[in-house]
Amino acid sequence: MAGEMIGDLYEVLDERFRTGHCASGDSRLEQLYADCRWAEGPLYVPAWRQLIWSDIPNDRLLRWDEPTGTVGVFRSPAGYVNGSTLDGQGRLVSCEQGNRRVTRTEHDGRITVLADRFEGRHFNSPNDVAVRSDGSVWFTDPDFGIVSDYEGHRAESEIGSCDVYRIDPASGAVRRVAEGFGGPNGLVFSADERQLYVADTRAGQIRVFAVRADGTLDGGRVFAERGGDGFDNIRLDDRGRLWAAAFDEGVHCYHPDGTLLGRLLVPERVSNITFGGPRRNRLFITATTSLYSLLMSVTGR
Repeated sequence: MAGEMIGDLYEVLDERFRTGHCASGDSRLEQLYADCRWAEGPLYVPAWRQLIWSDIPNDRLLRWDEPTGTVGVFRSPAGYVNGSTLDGQGRLVSCEQGNRRVTRTEHDGRITVLADRFEGRHFNSPNDVAVRSDGSVWFTDPDFGIVSDYEGHRAESEIGSCDVYRIDPASGAVRRVAEGFGGPNGLVFSADERQLYVADTRAGQIRVFAVRADGTLDGGRVFAERGGDGFDNIRLDDRGRLWAAAFDEGVHCYHPDGTLLGRLLVPERVSNITFGGPRRNRLFITATTSLYSLLMSVTGR
């Protein structure tokens, strides 16, 4: 499916991509850094005005400083971190593929292990994480980090499946909340936290679940689907549109009804995206060796 191009960056597949101002930001991508092996997990930290991301095969977390534009190493070794987020207290919560665990970086720099096992068995390789307003930590656990030594450590799966988990904020107990995935990857809550979107890379799908009051999930209908490699991580804007990293197809933008509205075409294979900047209208994109950004007329949630 080919659409109308606006310059070399925006591809309009549905008129709502244009009328929703999704294609009226910068006319080109800005390359902020270009020396990674495989860049993933961008996270904007407002208090620092910095973008943290992972160069997984090099086992390091990098940081880009917004006021100065400089790049430095935030942590190395880093446990082959993939996705990260902030909790309600502004602490860094990370999925360490190599160490097969989810951790929190305290304000004094100490590392707290939130979870590394389910029913006594090590996780495969936690991938992406989201923290709900009640303090619960939700994460995906594909096997991407144990299939080889490139992005983790080669090992057999102890669990035998690739699932989604929830860490209770009070007890620290781990519950499996969704299963039946080929390779669960990015996840994000809707603005009211009543829905959870989960990308399944191997199935080429994004599924959406209803979140019950007790923290369990219901449903799991397919929200979006494509062939090829599927999707990596996903993010929402403040109009409820879902933006998805779609590897060689760039960045996809979906209407809340599931219609593919348009795409951002990126010169490298896209892994992850996040919104940031003082007004949350700067889209950061990790793609193979590089970190890109794009100032948009769209505001991230």
